[in-house]
Amino acid sequence: MSEAAATGGSTDSGETTMSAAPGASVAEVSAVSEPSATLPGFPYKLIATDLDGTLLRSDESVSRRTREALAAATAAGAAHIVVTGRAVPWTRHILDDLGYRGLAVCGQGAQVYDAGEHRLLTAVTLDRQLAAVALAKIEAEVGPLHLAASRAGLDGEILVGSGYALHGSLPTTPLTDVSELWAAPLNKIYIQHPTLTSDELTEASRQAAGGFVTVAMAGEGIVELLPLGLTKATGLSLAARRLGAKRTDTIAFGDMPNDIPMFTWAAHGVAMANAHVDLKAVADEVTSSNEDDGIAAVLERLLP
Repeated sequence: MSEAAATGGSTDSGETTMSAAPGASVAEVSAVSEPSATLPGFPYKLIATDLDGTLLRSDESVSRRTREALAAATAAGAAHIVVTGRAVPWTRHILDDLGYRGLAVCGQGAQVYDAGEHRLLTAVTLDRQLAAVALAKIEAEVGPLHLAASRAGLDGEILVGSGYALHGSLPTTPLTDVSELWAAPLNKIYIQHPTLTSDELTEASRQAAGGFVTVAMAGEGIVELLPLGLTKATGLSLAARRLGAKRTDTIAFGDMPNDIPMFTWAAHGVAMANAHVDLKAVADEVTSSNEDDGIAAVLERLLP
């Protein structure tokens, strides 16, 4: 990826891939393709689902009921697309295990990935000079931060600094010197604070540096600094255009505040029962939790 791409521009660099739960077939998870005309009675052409806390259960699997509901919806003419905060290197293994072959929006909208061909269709990277200014402004406001970062590209490393509490057991590279953050193009920077909650850190960061970066809260302990203006809605709108779908054709499912822009963009937003209160406040409806087949419950109701 060129240095031009590392300053916040977008590049078309091929196609991308997506995967889902262990043991699921392509039909079970609903391979993404251009949506066909939906059957009478099914109101949406595009079903956009967040991954963690939404499509996936806590063991990173997708239930049989949810797989069957998605398969029925795709048989009725809809397309299913995963829209996740995870960058491609932390998403690909899940999509591959699920047998997913369609498009995925990764990295909070920064990457549109063709899972079937393992190619990036579009990618946006963080302006590192602006990010450095943003970090300095945030630390001037709240004190020292624990840092991690996601490097750009299909195989970009996840750098994890001292004190940063990692969620899960995904492969990472130790960040021993903060200067290493700026050595290569980045998708995002992760920040944690020793005493502030994620909600408090998100608000403080937006107040201090919201004119330099987008600040997204993707879960407890997951506060991210992104290219200015980037949201999940950015990537979803690009992917929907490729699939021939419009925002008025789209139903979206999510669980965290980083899903708010996606809900605003889509015609109908469905929050999981386990969702953050801020997402529930803007949702069109609240379904059952990710552990209790919340996506399936809504799709089954909508299917003719």
